[in-house]
Amino acid sequence: MKILAIHNFHRKGSASGDDQVYKSETALLESHGNHVIRYTVSNDEFDNAGTFGKIAATFGMMWSFKNYKAVQQIIRKERPDIVHIHTFFPLLSPSILYAAKRCGVPVVATLHDTRFVCPCSTSLRVTQLCNECGDGHYFRMCKYACFKGSRLQSFLVAGIFKYHRIRKSFYKQIDQYICLNENQIKLLTDIGFDKKKIIKKYNFVPDTEANLKAVKINGLPERYVIFYGRIGEEKGIRILMQIWDDPRMSKIQLVVMGSGLLEDEFRSWAGKKDNVYFLGYTQHEKCLGIVKGGEFVIFPSIWYEGCSMVEIETESLGKALIATDLGFSIEAIENGVNGYKVPLGDVNGFVNIITELWEKPEMCKKLGENARADYEEKYLPEDNYQKLMEVYEKLK
Repeated sequence: MKILAIHNFHRKGSASGDDQVYKSETALLESHGNHVIRYTVSNDEFDNAGTFGKIAATFGMMWSFKNYKAVQQIIRKERPDIVHIHTFFPLLSPSILYAAKRCGVPVVATLHDTRFVCPCSTSLRVTQLCNECGDGHYFRMCKYACFKGSRLQSFLVAGIFKYHRIRKSFYKQIDQYICLNENQIKLLTDIGFDKKKIIKKYNFVPDTEANLKAVKINGLPERYVIFYGRIGEEKGIRILMQIWDDPRMSKIQLVVMGSGLLEDEFRSWAGKKDNVYFLGYTQHEKCLGIVKGGEFVIFPSIWYEGCSMVEIETESLGKALIATDLGFSIEAIENGVNGYKVPLGDVNGFVNIITELWEKPEMCKKLGENARADYEEKYLPEDNYQKLMEVYEKLK
């Protein structure tokens, strides 16, 4: 099968899950003999553009003639069976949906976030969950400066999504939506998306357990708990800090790996803690090796995780998860089996479970074994490939 796979990459150095999924999924398709044509842009293009280029790119977020034309040219030349779109915002714009449909090619879209409900994609108003803009009244974003803390940028983004809401771009120009969890499906159907066009498919990660060994790093303790991922508000970094500020956590060692907007603040805080080891950005394989040597992973996210690559990787490594009872984690974790779920923002709840598990290494081991079994049941590449091909075949 011939697939045109389209994606708007985040900035260079970003560890965004949708970038990782795009790379791994297109590689998986090729490994099974499919012909994958890639069309991608990167947000670095905006950063590196001059003043005129930035202005043009900003207006292009509503309708990019450049990318519309490029996608149509590729389709006419390559004649793909399917166009599979991952992330289109900001640079590709919804124009690429029209380019594909007007060429008569079925369009599949993987929804990595809640962008069709919340134009900011996070469903967060500062640190509180918010899906109010699902009603289409996007200009309330201006009042709260939802987009990057800027009322002007919020106005521009609200205008873009209002225009495409009126045109029903996201309702009519996509033939199949791939959602990553039940929460996403409910959010979409609540605002009028056709449930018959929605299918749930989890992400996958390669079997890291098969060959990976635990990595011992000089200066790290013998036993430790791990957090790894983006050092950002939405990932619950401030919740993590509050957890380890609790006096009961003084003897529990925490290793943190990642980078992000709150990195400097977190580094300053960690520098005052004898039991917190902040490694910053860590090369992926080395990072997973350090995770493999830990007791369990804590994941105090405050937003709707689609199908967290961190959580799937953690399970593949045979490690338990202690995560917020939200989004993907609701269905990924069974309390007392492969980890534990804690209500959103419940610092005391996290502390209670972490301290209990820390004192029970055998329980940690059993939870990790169950996590590994859960990975093998749900998140193997081959199973994911079969599910993806079922989606494609249905539309051909």
